[in-house]
Amino acid sequence: MLIRSWDRGDDAEWRAWLAQGRDFGLLAANGLPGQGPVLVPTHFLLDVERGEVLLHLAAPNPLFAAVRADPEVTLAVTDDYAFAPGHWRGEPGTPTSYYASVQFTCTAEIVEDAAGKAAILNRQLAHFQPETPALRVAPGEEPFGRLLSGLRGLRLTVRTVRAKFKYDDKKTVADQRALADRLAERGQGLDAAVRTQLLRRNARRTG
Repeated sequence: MLIRSWDRGDDAEWRAWLAQGRDFGLLAANGLPGQGPVLVPTHFLLDVERGEVLLHLAAPNPLFAAVRADPEVTLAVTDDYAFAPGHWRGEPGTPTSYYASVQFTCTAEIVEDAAGKAAILNRQLAHFQPETPALRVAPGEEPFGRLLSGLRGLRLTVRTVRAKFKYDDKKTVADQRALADRLAERGQGLDAAVRTQLLRRNARRTG
């Protein structure tokens, strides 16, 4: 992912953006020889303080074979995207895409023991399903303990984080605000969310 100086997101920015409920991404691993990359859409739990990401997948998932061969993986989260037509942006009329994307480069560890898998599931349940605090997974116990054999956990140790917020920060402050008006006028797809990001970035520039 190319990140220009005007597109770069800082730590506080990407952390706040993800904390707004963005916990679904695309996990990529290098494929086995002669194969392409393995891509898995998945929910995940980010622990910023520990520098790790937790998730689980069904045991037959081909990602596990890829991770055993090469544990270096990338998790990408992309949202708040829209197409900006060229005639919105002044001369020479070049269209562009607006989007935010955070990419984590990680080392993956497969968790196969029942207690380790249950611990990951319970942390995920506490995050995604806090309204059922009594519902927890314990090896060998109903209702979910017997299902542990059908899945594996993944613990991703975060090595680097790259964040991009591409919302025409290279334009003048006034032009950027005018582009926000264009998004409001069009009002389709994710335009409202994109406009929020664009105005937020604009406000950062003006203090």
